[in-house]
Amino acid sequence: MTQNPGKPASPADLRALDIYEFAQSGRQAAGAVRVSQLPRMLNEVPADAPDRDTVFTWQAEGSTQPELQDDGTEAPQPYLRLAVHGSVWIECQRCLSPYSQHLDVDATYRIVDTEEEADEFPLDDDEVEVIVGSRQFDLVDLIEEELLLALPLVPKHDVCPEVHESLVSGEGTEGIEGETDGGEGASGDEPARPNPFAALEKLKQGGPGDDKKH
Repeated sequence: MTQNPGKPASPADLRALDIYEFAQSGRQAAGAVRVSQLPRMLNEVPADAPDRDTVFTWQAEGSTQPELQDDGTEAPQPYLRLAVHGSVWIECQRCLSPYSQHLDVDATYRIVDTEEEADEFPLDDDEVEVIVGSRQFDLVDLIEEELLLALPLVPKHDVCPEVHESLVSGEGTEGIEGETDGGEGASGDEPARPNPFAALEKLKQGGPGDDKKH
């Protein structure tokens, strides 16, 4: 699986991973995690979803890069790269029915020793995130955190199969994409707004108050 795999990571190791050794040894690991192992993700899955326990595949790779220290010397800085792929069933906020959402995570982390170091890291570096390392690091928790962050802010189908009954009555349709204000097909008892171009055409043809001087 890798030129320098080190000792393979067992499932138990993933909850108590020596992330420093993982990075310094250039180790790699891969596997799969079920949504049932991720309680916060499971809370996002509707009760009527066709499959509440989908599977995500993941790959992790440790590495080090020489970096200049405060004292002017170079020292190896540990890094972790994590990729996660898969789909989860979540609820569409437009039609309120479940749909399958694909999620992709590909993140690189600079591993630091303390929260203070993490807070000092510049926020403008979009390519690298910062995590606080540990000899008992929970990699599954990191996977879950990244999947939660990858969820869309407003989950919805590209095209909803049907409109929920609570929206058909006309309540709450103002914010629904594809709805129009007035005209044919508009819900509610409000009359359609007058067409300003129709009024202009009437004036051209000679409406009330028009001077008919010849």
